Amino acid sequence: MSTVKNDNIRRVTVHVLQSMKNRGEKISMLTAYDYSMAKLVDSANIDIILVGDSAANVMAGYETTLPITLDAMIYHAASVVRATDRALVVVDLPFGTYQGNSKEALHSSIRIMKETEANAVKIEGGKEILESVNRILSAGIPVMGHLGLTPQSINKFGTYVVRATSEEEANKLIEDAHALEDAGCFALILEKIPATLAARVASELSIPVIGIGAGGGVDGQVLVLHDMLGITQEFSPRFLRRYHSIGNEITNAVRKYIVDVKSQDFPNEKEQY
Repeated sequence: MSTVKNDNIRRVTVHVLQSMKNRGEKISMLTAYDYSMAKLVDSANIDIILVGDSAANVMAGYETTLPITLDAMIYHAASVVRATDRALVVVDLPFGTYQGNSKEALHSSIRIMKETEANAVKIEGGKEILESVNRILSAGIPVMGHLGLTPQSINKFGTYVVRATSEEEANKLIEDAHALEDAGCFALILEKIPATLAARVASELSIPVIGIGAGGGVDGQVLVLHDMLGITQEFSPRFLRRYHSIGNEITNAVRKYIVDVKSQDFPNEKEQY
């Protein structure tokens, strides 16, 4: 479906996203973690920028998302917000800032909103984190949910395989999705679950459902920017489509620069004062 109407939006809001779902227009979402990349992504008219805790992986080199701190997330998010004129900016609540403590969840969310000027927060989990969701929403902070493969729970599950393949787990995911919608979440991410299940959830929920590895029957898609551009190359799940191999181009450019410096080709007479 054409997105011409959507391109004219001055600023994407949760209301705009709901309108997109209602009229069947797909929602585009990518991650970003710094000013320069966010500026480029926003200028392309992306709908949502997620400042994901995947910054722990692609920006800091950690094996999981668990080590990244709230302070680090605030740093990345503030950089992204300063670059963004159009997209809705959503920030992940990192591990340890909301689990089992709704007061801490609210405090963490308020810090994110005040110190970054982002538009919303994202939180992983279902019924077990509803108290935190409700407390955050009570402060007027928009919340995006996240079900399916939840990377912050990697030590619980021990693997990144497809989730909700059993009837029991699928039923729980459906119940959790409805619970998050009923609580007031404005949207939901479904990660790495069967496409038929994701399509069912999207059809049953009135709020936008965005997938990553969840098939095409949802209301939108999200990918990690560094993965889809080929900056990170060791991660190649089935759901990832690489739109560029910019990582190789950067390496080749650096090699050319090294050759030019060592051969004294750079700088030439026109490149000096």
